[in-house]
Amino acid sequence: MKKTLALLALSLSVTGLTACVDDGYGYGGGVAYGPGPYAYDGWYDGAYGPIYDGYWGSDNYFYYRHGAGDRGFTRGDRGHFMREAPQGRPNFQRFQGTMTPGQGMHMPHFRGNGGGGHHH
Repeated sequence: MKKTLALLALSLSVTGLTACVDDGYGYGGGVAYGPGPYAYDGWYDGAYGPIYDGYWGSDNYFYYRHGAGDRGFTRGDRGHFMREAPQGRPNFQRFQGTMTPGQGMHMPHFRGNGGGGHHH
């Protein structure tokens, strides 16, 4: 019985660590080892140049990468990434895609549940 409980506790702690851990800097997110892909969509004005992929964080900011080799995600400003169509701002273009986290990626505020996109 003790072995069964110990194995259960170990498996639960390992499962918890594989999803997301705090980075210790109060930034609310850390390293993700989750599966995927996770869908995202929204509106972007192109201020940071082309983006490769990204995700909507639990803090409602969009986190993006410029290329597949980037190991971390950069938080975009809410003035440049929006979930809803911005009214009267023609420089915004709709974007959508998917993101699959790789082992060891730094992903602040990553939910890991695939629910980061806007759904109609």
